[in-house]
Amino acid sequence: MHDIIRQLEEKRELARLGGGVKRIEAQHAKGKLTARERLELLLDPGSFEEWDMFVEHRCTDFGMEQQKIPGDGVVTGYGTINGRMVFVFSQDFTVFGGALSQAHAEKICKVMDHAMKVGAPVIGLNDSGGARIQEGVASLGGYADVFQRNVMASGVVPQISMIMGPCAGGAVYSPAMTDFIFMVKDTSYMFVTGPEVVKTVTHEEVTAEELGGAVTHNSKSGVADLAFENDVDALLMLRRFFNYLPLNNREKAPLRPTTDPAERLDMSLDTLVPDNPNKPYDMKELIGKIVDDGDFFELQPDYAKNILIGFARMEGQTVGIVANQPLVLAGCLDIKSSIKAARFVRFCDAFSIPVITLVDVPGFMPGTSQEYGGIIKHGAKLLYAYAECTVPKVTVITRKAYGGAYDVMSSKHLRGDVNFAWPSAEIAVMGPKGAVEIIFRKDIGDVEKIAERTEEYRQKFANPFIAGSRGFIDDVIMPNETRKRICRSLAMLKHKKLENPWRKHGNIPL
Repeated sequence: MHDIIRQLEEKRELARLGGGVKRIEAQHAKGKLTARERLELLLDPGSFEEWDMFVEHRCTDFGMEQQKIPGDGVVTGYGTINGRMVFVFSQDFTVFGGALSQAHAEKICKVMDHAMKVGAPVIGLNDSGGARIQEGVASLGGYADVFQRNVMASGVVPQISMIMGPCAGGAVYSPAMTDFIFMVKDTSYMFVTGPEVVKTVTHEEVTAEELGGAVTHNSKSGVADLAFENDVDALLMLRRFFNYLPLNNREKAPLRPTTDPAERLDMSLDTLVPDNPNKPYDMKELIGKIVDDGDFFELQPDYAKNILIGFARMEGQTVGIVANQPLVLAGCLDIKSSIKAARFVRFCDAFSIPVITLVDVPGFMPGTSQEYGGIIKHGAKLLYAYAECTVPKVTVITRKAYGGAYDVMSSKHLRGDVNFAWPSAEIAVMGPKGAVEIIFRKDIGDVEKIAERTEEYRQKFANPFIAGSRGFIDDVIMPNETRKRICRSLAMLKHKKLENPWRKHGNIPL
């Protein structure tokens, strides 16, 4: 017995050492934490239960039978974040560069299977050189096993990927199917093919950072949701983010008591929208003033900035916020913003998180690049997401809601539950000037007449009353009472029940 215990301790020590002291020092020299250090920061102290510490690869080619390290390059198990259960895997770059073997994949699959059984989220800390080449197709099979579980878990338990090192080739597709992807600046990157392959095939010279770094994926591709300065910052923010999410699709998000009164008024909102309809204002100011304690966790802040998405709380309850941003492209909807918002709305719907939509949208972005890029299909994604969504939906139109974009942004026609408008709201097919130039085309040369007609159109349509008279708007509210009215609406909708017709699944316009 004594001998077995000694062997056990030796094996545990080997597993904890990973690739050895030298490689751990090299990891630290790059400004990166080790796989275990990351889990210590992410999880509540003493809560981590590790599984499969003694698992080793089964490869016998290329002298691999001489190189076996317990754990095989990934630390897996479960623990808690603020007392709430979560399953985790953390790839260890010090062991074979974090490369995925069949045994490595089996460890990840095991925690994902258990997460589904017990209804707990999965967080993956990715730091891997990709498939373990020595294992060939067995490694590829391991990736596909993980992919299948990502798909099965989608919409059942939240899945979060934190990219904390390289993530290349087939490895990128698992994070791509998770709900959120976070990255660390300067130390993480994602790409399907690396800079060398790109140079060989397309003759483009590009660095790993330019091709797939955190800044690239947060500002250009929209693949990632946030970029953090370093490992510590990333993991602490991930703990904060986790607090907004439910554990699974059958539970509500946690309620966080607040001292911020639901009935609170904010008089400064009465002057937020400028008198000049062409003058922008910052929609983030409105969000900050209506949510609990001004706390808004924005996602994808540097991508498609003409729309804002993120989580906040109202009376302690998690809500998803989607808002047009008049400061960027006048708040127009385009391809990127439609996709960004649609995916977010679908996540909220999957996990029973109410959606608040703040509308100031002059329409869809015109131009050949948008039409050739497929704005019709991409814009329809957002329309589809809102129409399919059955969670409580509260909409506030602050200023412009023109054309098809009015319909798309959670209008009453797409089963919006409560639709408010500010007195400054203009709900029409298009802006007064454009409308008049079409209706009174023959008078275009007569400047006075056109000005007169424009003013007439503005009086008739540039207000919320026509839509209100048809019941498309439930009430015209004072801006200062926006928080109060949204909180009351959400309280009323607390036990909302709405089901879509039975189907295997819809066919979203991908």
